[in-house]
Amino acid sequence: MMKNSQDTTTLNNGVKMPWFGIGVFKVEEGPELVNAVKFAIKHGYRSIDTAAIYGNEESVGQAIREGVKESGITREELFVTSKVWNADLGYESTLAAYEASLKKLGLDYLDLYLIHWPVAGKYKEAWRALEALYKEGRVKAIGVSNFQVHHLEDLMREAEIKPMINQVEYHPRLTQKELQTFCQEHGIQMEAWSPLMQGQLLDHPALQEMAKKYNKSVAQVILRWDLQNGVVTIPKSTKEPRIVENASIFDFELSREDMEQIDRMNQNHRVGPDPDNFDF
Repeated sequence: MMKNSQDTTTLNNGVKMPWFGIGVFKVEEGPELVNAVKFAIKHGYRSIDTAAIYGNEESVGQAIREGVKESGITREELFVTSKVWNADLGYESTLAAYEASLKKLGLDYLDLYLIHWPVAGKYKEAWRALEALYKEGRVKAIGVSNFQVHHLEDLMREAEIKPMINQVEYHPRLTQKELQTFCQEHGIQMEAWSPLMQGQLLDHPALQEMAKKYNKSVAQVILRWDLQNGVVTIPKSTKEPRIVENASIFDFELSREDMEQIDRMNQNHRVGPDPDNFDF
């Protein structure tokens, strides 16, 4: 059983990644973001997930520098993720995008670099670039985001190195069981974005009932469900009380019946774009 927010899963290349972290999607550059990431580090978070397209890597980098100093930890204790955007998918352009992200973040390396979306005809060249960065020791782990089973199969047919992570939309309304089974069979760690379905599940009666039973919030119940399903999770928040609350999920365990009840809430319902049908 995971004991705290620094507990890790071991990726298929032996690198340890925290089960739990903070996401910064749609948070603009500036003091609010810097403070949010610093709060997170102060409260024991060690994993931070950003992306080039979020346009906030500079603030994340600033927060990492200040947070490390103030918390007395080292950069090596943090696990930092960014992602290459669709417009930069290509061999040379992906290598250049990696350098640009590092520069904005002010870091020497990333712990994890992901292909953000499976753009047809482009992700294989981008993957070759990620493999090159990985082989050179420039990044500790590489992976993908929003890949369906057929994208993964297509990628792995020619890939030298298989992805260590697949970060996808994952919440009680979109449990992606088939994808999760495929990832487990191939040693690819699944990671959830939008684990709280952008807040849309917080007034769900059955989840509220469950939250009462465990004396927890609905958000805590959902995040705990992620972890017990073996899915890494990175809820987004900029408010210190919420950042603390989101991480307070290591002192209880959902029963098997409750886990199954949440699984049954699946409706294959997405709040984000469909990986098989997006045009950006």
